[in-house]
Order: sequence, then C-alpha cells, then structure tokens
Amino acid sequence: MLADGVAWAARTLPSRPPVPVLAGLVLHAESDALVLSSFDYEVSTRVLVPADIQTAGTVVVPGRLLSDICRALPGAPVEVQLDGTRVRITCGRSSFAVPIMPAEDYPQLPTMPEQVGSVPGDVFAGAITQVAIAAGKDDTLPMLTGMRMEIEGTQVTLAATDRYRLAMREFTWEPLQKALTAAVLIPARTMADMAKALSGGSGNSAVQIALAEGGTGEGMIGFESTGRRTTTRLLDGEFPKYRGLLPNEASCIATVSTAELIEAVRRVALVADRNAPIHLAFNGSEVTLRAGAGDEANATETLGCAVDGDGLEIAFNPAFLLDGLSAVGEASTNFRFTESNKPAVLEGVDAGSSYRYLLMPIRLTG
Repeated sequence: MLADGVAWAARTLPSRPPVPVLAGLVLHAESDALVLSSFDYEVSTRVLVPADIQTAGTVVVPGRLLSDICRALPGAPVEVQLDGTRVRITCGRSSFAVPIMPAEDYPQLPTMPEQVGSVPGDVFAGAITQVAIAAGKDDTLPMLTGMRMEIEGTQVTLAATDRYRLAMREFTWEPLQKALTAAVLIPARTMADMAKALSGGSGNSAVQIALAEGGTGEGMIGFESTGRRTTTRLLDGEFPKYRGLLPNEASCIATVSTAELIEAVRRVALVADRNAPIHLAFNGSEVTLRAGAGDEANATETLGCAVDGDGLEIAFNPAFLLDGLSAVGEASTNFRFTESNKPAVLEGVDAGSSYRYLLMPIRLTG
C-alpha cells in the first residue's frame, strides 16, 4: 500500500524542477495516516496511506528515490523514522537512510476548489483514455495539448485534437446542481496520468470533480477518489470549434471487425516507411489494405466488411488509424465517409455509442 501511494504521488514530479526541493515528496504523519504530497506549481497530488503513527511530523525526501526504494521492498510492514537529517526506512531485513530536504522551502499545496459533482471512476478513466490519444504534443500550441471538458447539466463531453485527428466522448455524471454549465481546458497529460491511476485500483469508485462556481475553476480543477487528490491549473487559449468538423451525413458507411482490422493494419504497415500512408479500398463486401509501392517492399491484405453506399479508396497514417481503432472499444467499428479527401469518422456500431474519432486522410497520389 505504501509503494502504491508513493508511486501515485511521485508520478507528477517534474523531471527538471525549477527549484531542487520540488523534486521531493512531502511526508506528513497525522493521527492514523501518512499523507504523501507533491506540487510543481502546476499540478498537485495528495494521497492518504493508513498508518500507525507514533510521532506526528513533516519531512521532505527525494521523491523518485523514495519511489524506487518502496517498489523494491519485500512484502512486509514498513517502518519510517526520522533519524537526524535522514529518514530511515526499514522493511524486514532491509534498511535505507534517505537525506531530507528543506521542508520550509516547499510551497504550500493549493486549496481544492468546490466540489461540483461526481462520475464513476471506470467511466471517467475510460473516457479520458479514449480522448487523450488525439491531444497534441507540441508545447508551442498549448491549447492543442489540452483536453476540453464541457458540462451541460448531467452531460459531460471530453474532446482533444492535434489538427490531424479529433477524439470526442460523451457520458453522464451526477452534478450537485442540475443546471451547471461549464467549459474548461485541462492539460491532457495530467488527465492521462490520472486515468492510469484510476485504472490501477480505484476504477470502480466515484471521482469527485471540483471546480469554482461559474465553471472557470479560478484557473484550477480538482479530482478526488479513494483518498487520492489531484489539482491542476487550467490552460488558457481558445480550443478549436470542433463540433462543426463532424459531418452530419455520410455517402458511405463501412462496418469492419475491429480486432481483425487492427491486426491487418499492423501487418501491412510493416512495409510502410516512416510517415508513409496505408491505403484502404472499400468496395462491395470487402476492404483491401495496401502499403508500399514501386521497387520497395509492399503488402496487401483483404478483409470482409459490410459497405453501405459507394465504395472509395482512402489513405491514413497507420499509427493514427490504430490509435482510433484501439480506442473504439467495440467488436465492430463503423467508418463514415463523405469523400476520399475529407475526414472519416470512426465509431462503435452500438446505438448508444458515445465515442467518435475523426481522422484526416492523407492525400492520394498517382
């Protein structure tokens, strides 16, 4: 339990902290729990680990070193004791002495905003995972590195885009105020880290969402579940008006087995040079995948599928295509097309499917 708590609190430690003390984890012993926390002026984490506390107190220790130590300890009770300028960690016959860092230099953790509602952890983690794949990685365009969260009463929409693809997922939640309306932009990396943490053990527990009244969060949003708390600053900038990108009609709808298509794309893409497209030709009752050309290595594979409408050929970045197929999460995937040079939409075939993945094609040549 200690190793899990330390690993969770240490996951957001900065790799290059602006001041050395921010590479530390704060250990605060109180009543019947050891509280572990970290803060880098952008993201804060706080987790409670049940403990038998003999002496209350607070110390700061190197976070990644503590995480490595706790992960390597045997499965036995752990004793943590302050010994002068070091913290001694004892587990069975193993003992470590870790130097402490100046606790007086550590910044105070931000106050949690006001709770506005809750959502099941497994639903929230799944939605974040589906959407985060489309978030941008270019820090020179910070608004594209974020995940937009829109709240309209009992409906929540998450969206992310890097200009080449767009992922959107809708789900219901339990707001404390039914008329709540909000729209915020959250760092996608922080959301993805939180989804992994929720999937790691507390996925069935409710996640409390905290946001200041009016939906602005005063520049901050918070999440809490099973004794684990995260706050993060919101991103500035205007998120693209993405809803207009989703076509209302389709000239062709193709339904394909998700697992079979994933495996076929992986095989055919083996011969594709870096950034080279994979071609998909939908016609009749099959789709033919093709990559490579000329004197270079090439590959083709044909799968059965249901095609409703005029067939077409379209080309995609294979990595982006695999991301979308893997995120759909259903046995079969619908491809909705308008033209071969316009974005396609991937979605599940279930009537209640609430995930859509829009993918820009690569222009066909020759």
